[in-house]
Amino acid sequence: MFGFFEKLLAGASRDQVAVQDDKPHQLAAAALLVEAATADGEFAASERDRISRLLVDRFGLGPFEAATLLEQAEKRAKEGSDWQGFTRVLKEAYGPEGRIAIVEMLWEVVLADGSLDDFEAALMRQLPSLLYVSDRENAEARARVRARLEAKDG
Repeated sequence: MFGFFEKLLAGASRDQVAVQDDKPHQLAAAALLVEAATADGEFAASERDRISRLLVDRFGLGPFEAATLLEQAEKRAKEGSDWQGFTRVLKEAYGPEGRIAIVEMLWEVVLADGSLDDFEAALMRQLPSLLYVSDRENAEARARVRARLEAKDG
């Protein structure tokens, strides 16, 4: 595995190296968010914007860092879904509250368009359990996100 300086010499930017090496949980979370956004076969600009905002809010990233992370996450998602790997990284990085926060981020992405299609529903049955989030906690996370989204719209 390349170290930080080897990756810089190989042409990766400092921000890309920092995201990949220093914060693997951010890349894992972003990749799962991309999976959630594309579960219905589309990746709308509004979904991309929502993911960027979630990355900025949750991880305290700047807009450029969030865009870089999102770009990397899209590449990882296109390479093939590694839900087990992504969720393993997140389980190691976060306790129960942090994993529930990730599930809320996922719900915010899949509910952003106001509907939940079959592929999104299937994804949201599988990912929380892989993150060791119970069905009850998953349902509560979904309800909190719906309430926030309705409050914004209302």
